This record gives sequence, structure tokens and C-alpha cells, in this order.
Amino acid sequence: MRKFGVIGVGHVGVTVAYTLVTKGIADELVLIDKNEKLAVAEQLDLQDCQARLDTTTKVKIQDYSELKDADVLFVTAGNIHALDHNSGNRWAEFEYTREIVKDIAPKIAKSGFNGVLVDTMNPCDAIAQYLQKTAGFTAEQCLATGTFLDTARMQRVVAEQFGTNSKNVGGYVLGEHGESQFVAWSTVTVNNHPLKEFAKSKGKDLDLDKLEDEIRHGGWAIHSGKGYTSFGIGTCAVKLAQSVISDAQLECPVSTYNKKYDTYLGQPAVVGKGGVQYVNELHLTDEEEAKLKNSADTIKEKFATMYQEA
Repeated sequence: MRKFGVIGVGHVGVTVAYTLVTKGIADELVLIDKNEKLAVAEQLDLQDCQARLDTTTKVKIQDYSELKDADVLFVTAGNIHALDHNSGNRWAEFEYTREIVKDIAPKIAKSGFNGVLVDTMNPCDAIAQYLQKTAGFTAEQCLATGTFLDTARMQRVVAEQFGTNSKNVGGYVLGEHGESQFVAWSTVTVNNHPLKEFAKSKGKDLDLDKLEDEIRHGGWAIHSGKGYTSFGIGTCAVKLAQSVISDAQLECPVSTYNKKYDTYLGQPAVVGKGGVQYVNELHLTDEEEAKLKNSADTIKEKFATMYQEA
């Protein structure tokens, strides 16, 4: 029995729910939202579509006690409109999401949930750590999508430079899921060749600063067009959940605890049964390591404020 919970059925939460149902990933699904009418509506809509699907998912709503035996819990609540006048600064959601966590963390803990929690709330690194501490999870159990989506954006942008498929681009975006994130260019490959070496073989000059700016602000480009992002982040969240329930041991960048910098941040890790099985240490350049430290310091500063005021 594969059971999932979703707290917050806005644009991201409902995308996750729809994917779990239509792909036949979930046997049971629990939807929880502060807006009960919305939760009821999404439950009915998902139930209606199942007469035309090859699989069936039992959809329940508004009951934290149902999370007790869930395998994975997605926390996707937030206020996307906090970004409307903040040029994509994810810390603009900070005041709002902090209050959500204060409300839901005790309820999650009381439910007896002991699976893996996947956070997409912003600022996701600090929120994931806050959830981990306040709900009493281990660091392995509680992770955030982190730079998984930012890395996918990097793959798309780099692939477009060479007319190849984004799946043929490797490497990582690291650090904060936000302004202090950075592309670790030393890790980036195209068709399994180091980026700079591959570009040289193709006679192509790359403006890495320009590419990185496009990657960093990719989410804002989507938000400014349709008012929110959903498909990319929802897909990332579901892929992580699938890795948990199938013990796929997927190596990918997620936000998890970094011992060296004593904070959650986006870094490569192996995700499988039980959540984060281990962090995959990278050999970064001195410049990249300095950027990682700067990003970690940014997250820690904000997290300290949130935790002290809780």
C-alpha cells in the first residue's frame, strides 16, 4: 500500500496530487488544506477522473491522523503572491511560511507520521530545517527539493547552447534555493564531456555569467508569466517520493543537512528508503567552495531569525 499526504493543495500541491493519481503512483492519498472547500473540490475532481484511468487511488481529506501510516508527506503550502513585487526573492514568503510551519509542525508530530517529508515551501532550505527540528524528525527523514529544480533549469539552459537534450547535461546547482545559489561549473558535463572541453571542441564561446543569471532567474521568468510555478517543482517532488518508495537510491541535488556548515542547503545526496541515505561529497574549486560557504551563511542567518522568533 503506497500512501502519500499533501499539506497545501495550491498550484504545487495539486500538481503533485494529480501526478500521483494519474500516473498510478499512489494507492492512498491524503489532502489537507486550510481552505476546506478547496480540499473537497480537489478530492472530487481527482475522484471524477479515475473512471477514465487504469488505476485507482483512494483520496481522503482534512485528517491529520491519516498521515500516521503515510510513506511520504509533501508540504507544499505557501503564499505565492508574496513574490509578486519581490523579483523572485523567495525570502519574501518567509514571514508567511514561518507561521504555517508553526501551525502544522505540531499537527504532523501528533499524527504519528514517521515516513519521509518532502518540503517545497519557500525559503525551502530554512523551512525544511525548521520542520525537521520542530516536528522531531531525523535529518535523513526531512528533506527539501532544494536545488533539484535549479539543476534541471541549468540542464535546459546548457542543452540549448549545444542543441542537445537536457538529459545529456550533468552537474549541479548548489547552495540556497534562492539568490545565493550558484552553478558549480567544474561539475557540469555535456554528453559526458567536461563543459569547457566540449564547448572548445565545438568552437563555441560560453558566457558563464550570463548563463548563470538565466538559470538563477528561470523561476521568476515563469512566475512573471503565469503567476506561479508548478510543473517543474511538482515533478521534482514526485521523483524524490518515487525514489523513497522504490528505494531507488537516486543521486541528485536536494536540500539536506550539511555537517560542515551546520545548515540545510542544496547538495548532491543519495535518496532512497528512509530518505537521504548519504551526502555525496564533491571536490569543488576554491571559488566554488567560497560560494557554497556564502550561501550557507545566508541560509543560517535567516534560519536563526526564524528559530529564535518561533
